[in-house]
Amino acid sequence: MRTSRTLTLSAFALALALSACSAPAAVPGSGQETAKETAAAGGSAIGDGHGAKAGASEVAEPQLHLLTVGQAGEVGMLDLADETWRNAGTLPGTKSGTTDGRYIFASSPEQGTVTVLDSGVWTWDHEDHFHYYRSDPKTVGVITGQGKAVVTPGASATGVFFPETGKGVLLSNDGLAEGQIRETAHLDAAPHQGMLVPLGDFALATVPGAGGKAQAVQAYDGEGSALDGAQAACADAQGTITTRVGVVIGCADGALLATVENGKVAFEHIPYPEGAGAGPATVFRAREGRPTVAAVAGDQGAWILDTRERSWQLIKTDVPLQQVAAVDDKEGHAVALSIDGRILVLSAETGATLSSTEPLLAKTLSDPGLLASVELVADQQRAYLNAPAEQKLYEIDFADNARLARTFPTPSVPVVFARTGR
Repeated sequence: MRTSRTLTLSAFALALALSACSAPAAVPGSGQETAKETAAAGGSAIGDGHGAKAGASEVAEPQLHLLTVGQAGEVGMLDLADETWRNAGTLPGTKSGTTDGRYIFASSPEQGTVTVLDSGVWTWDHEDHFHYYRSDPKTVGVITGQGKAVVTPGASATGVFFPETGKGVLLSNDGLAEGQIRETAHLDAAPHQGMLVPLGDFALATVPGAGGKAQAVQAYDGEGSALDGAQAACADAQGTITTRVGVVIGCADGALLATVENGKVAFEHIPYPEGAGAGPATVFRAREGRPTVAAVAGDQGAWILDTRERSWQLIKTDVPLQQVAAVDDKEGHAVALSIDGRILVLSAETGATLSSTEPLLAKTLSDPGLLASVELVADQQRAYLNAPAEQKLYEIDFADNARLARTFPTPSVPVVFARTGR
């Protein structure tokens, strides 16, 4: 089986600039990362111009929106402040999507493309406080490959990988902000179920193994060379998420945590608890930027991974889960979607199920195609869920006994759903 040891990289580091906008260091656990954690995650919270771009207006509050893509590709954006919808163009052929809080990376497997849509609303993380911006949504451009793409956003770059061909590219996030598709790296590997993950000035790429699965993760430097001693075993690598601490990649026997320490990539293996008897974590969800993440644990319940403590916790539930996201607030909340269409509120502190909604997806549950497009998003005070067949979006107050706070009818069947502006 052919593999490639060379990742053609050009420099894609995010320029750092100290500015007059400074304040005391953030308090660990307060929702802001510490300077040490920022460096370990391979990024910086402080950027040139505070994230401002030509044509954008700085505003006083986060411009939180719920974005949907319908079956015909029609894009709608719901402003959560005034509950108004606006049309944001079309993304024909879209079957799935990924967001970094600003851009939507819409994948069309039939066309073998990823179309990048700038939602026009974003937050600039300045370590101990934030800046908020608003502009008009627009399509940035298209990346062409083959089949469905795996998209992994990072602080300064975004990885796009096509498993059917083993080819991938890194996109400059600065280029996206300027309205350009600027490819800064290319990956050529054997076809496999893998990923290309940005890590600051570095990149992580899965190494193909037997049966079209990944067997390891290799780090590359900004010169395009594999870093000696920077490969780690990760059997059947699936799923990744970036936390305040570093990049997490799911493996058959636990998680691989990649960090940057003193300018070098370091790997740590976080094994599952002995005798846990639950399925592996393959899809991670969390409130953006927090150190604790969650994943479905087979039919047993939820895995909670604390990347600060390098520890797993298994929360068992009475019914299997479809999705779960860690809120990582003071109360240790996690929100989950059960197989019967209810939202469950879990406690990472006690392992208990605290509350639940009534079933919210009766029609969608009977349509496997639409069920695959359901997405659960956790924010600081609310959780959001799309119900495609019902043509609704739900806002759940998880801290108030899973109260259904608001329900929004959608202008189309929401087969792609994301929250932007955070």
